[in-house]
Amino acid sequence: MPDETQRLIKEKLVGCGAIMKGDFTLSSGKRSDYYVDIKKCITDPNILGLLSSVIQRYVHGDAIAGVELGAVPLIVGVSILSGKRYIIVRKDRDHGTGSLFIGDVSGHITMIEDVVTTGGSVLRAANLLRENGATVDECVCVVDREEGGFESLEKNGIKLHSLITASMIRHS
Repeated sequence: MPDETQRLIKEKLVGCGAIMKGDFTLSSGKRSDYYVDIKKCITDPNILGLLSSVIQRYVHGDAIAGVELGAVPLIVGVSILSGKRYIIVRKDRDHGTGSLFIGDVSGHITMIEDVVTTGGSVLRAANLLRENGATVDECVCVVDREEGGFESLEKNGIKLHSLITASMIRHS
């Protein structure tokens, strides 16, 4: 049964229109009859503050990291609240300095993600960070869609913590 914090997060996601029904293609390539658009709610400072304060409870690393674009407001919010430095992982090298990272890639890093489906984006970013000397063994996401991401990340040495799950969204 969801706790009060999970109920509040769900209420905020529903209230800002972040949970949509329809026909969607996810970044993983999978099709879905619902979509969770965290970007719709993290522009509201109250919701961003709530999510950041809950996420920071799960951060054990020296630093936090997230993939552009969806995770950036979350990692900035958590960084401000926790005092931990952050790293933005770029999707490509096509602009700027050509680096895949913004920030110091070192130490024990906790990944932060908005929505996890298969875990592919987190795993790609974690492996890049690992190849550059960081330790990555945890990820915190707002929503786990429960479509294999937890298992895939676990198999690759990353423990996934989710604030809420798809079953909480769809069946409560």
